[in-house]
Amino acid sequence: MLVAENDYVLTTDEAIEYLKISKPTFLKYIHLGKIKAIKAGKGWRILQSELYRFLKGEELQ
Repeated sequence: MLVAENDYVLTTDEAIEYLKISKPTFLKYIHLGKIKAIKAGKGWRILQSELYRFLKGEELQ
């Protein structure tokens, strides 16, 4: 994952709040490969730009 200069790293809770979805749905999207995230401890870390990409409906490359 490349981190842009103005990109922020979000926690699981921050990401599900941002997307307005449940935690099980968020985890399902990660496991299906629709959202790219990195496991960190008991949670996940997601770039804010990755959430923008997901919301725009762009496919992972």
